[in-house]
Amino acid sequence: MDFAFATEPGSDRPNEDHVVVSAGFAIVLDGVTQPPDLDTGCVHNPAWLVRALASCLVEALSADQAAALNQILATAIDRMRGLHKGSCDLTDPNSPSTTVAMVRERGDQVDYLVLCDSSVVFEDGDGIVAVHDNRTDTLPAYDRHTVAGLRNRPGGFWVASTDPAAAAEAVTGTLSRQGLRRLLLCTDGISRLTEIFPLDWTDVFRLVERGGPRAAIDAVRAYEVDRPELLVRSGRGRVKRHDDATLAVLRS
Repeated sequence: MDFAFATEPGSDRPNEDHVVVSAGFAIVLDGVTQPPDLDTGCVHNPAWLVRALASCLVEALSADQAAALNQILATAIDRMRGLHKGSCDLTDPNSPSTTVAMVRERGDQVDYLVLCDSSVVFEDGDGIVAVHDNRTDTLPAYDRHTVAGLRNRPGGFWVASTDPAAAAEAVTGTLSRQGLRRLLLCTDGISRLTEIFPLDWTDVFRLVERGGPRAAIDAVRAYEVDRPELLVRSGRGRVKRHDDATLAVLRS
């Protein structure tokens, strides 16, 4: 597989998104931003977490090319635990966390995995399908106490953090490589084009085909400036004016 990608922070803070592409797989991660006064029990921040988990995912994907992607993710989370075990409280519900979107070519098939609110979007003979784990869209509230109580809990939502068991809750599937026409992975800084702003995935693919992945980020930034009222109306709690934005796109 041949991917093009782009990523851009939403502010002057370090980019908490991370992307890795190779000949056989692509990974997009979106670290969950933490309030500055939140006690996480951890000496690391989300920017560290996404890079550490990406490294562990690459290692696990390279070591076992046949394992199911949710098992790959569980192995990577377990290895990442070892990187900060002893210095951090890994039982703290506010431990740094990240979403995951991942695809892997396996023979004539393409496997995908989505955990939390990053997305894998593809087009095959049946049309465009957006694979999205939408459990964060229906939380009863978005204050820090409610979110901490529902993170990685039945009836709540699941995200990559310190518990390998979260990987079993990921949305997974397999596609035919031959029938695959278009594919992208993205963080919610990009998917807001379709979830908050007035585009659909056909529009996003068209932007990328004309101007590359950077064109999608440019479109997001333009809408964030020109249509801020749509962010307020999104009904998802406090939404960032400018979010980190990352996508990786399969090139034909």
